[in-house]
Amino acid sequence: MSSISQRMKYEVAMNVSDKVLVDTSAWIEFFRGREPGKSLVGKLLDQERVCCAGIILAELMQGAKSDREINVLRGFLSVFDFLEETAKTWDAAGGFSFSMRKNGKSIPLSDCLIAVLAVENSVQVLTFDRHFDLLAAEKKVNLFSF
Repeated sequence: MSSISQRMKYEVAMNVSDKVLVDTSAWIEFFRGREPGKSLVGKLLDQERVCCAGIILAELMQGAKSDREINVLRGFLSVFDFLEETAKTWDAAGGFSFSMRKNGKSIPLSDCLIAVLAVENSVQVLTFDRHFDLLAAEKKVNLFSF
């Protein structure tokens, strides 16, 4: 059986959505036209597989350099499905961050929140942030492989 067939079978078994949560680091690479981010995000956009989270939009807006960039980012609100955050989500993210820090791993709360949202919604995460290797091992985050 090919590795693609095995992966597809695994994803179906794990009930993984075909949606991909594109992390801030991947969006930055896409907007800067850098590979592999440009091609990966572009393909996911073409396939209408991208979903978003409020924290990712907020991080992108924080780094915007012009009103034009802000307006492009605000378009995310009408283009992408946003993963819903609840009080339970925030509780899980805070507890996860505490647990990681207690074990000597300092991970930004925003990354813990993204990991929790991905697990709660059974979506993959496309990221170039190395923190997610640790998060994937601890929280069973399904990273988009490329």
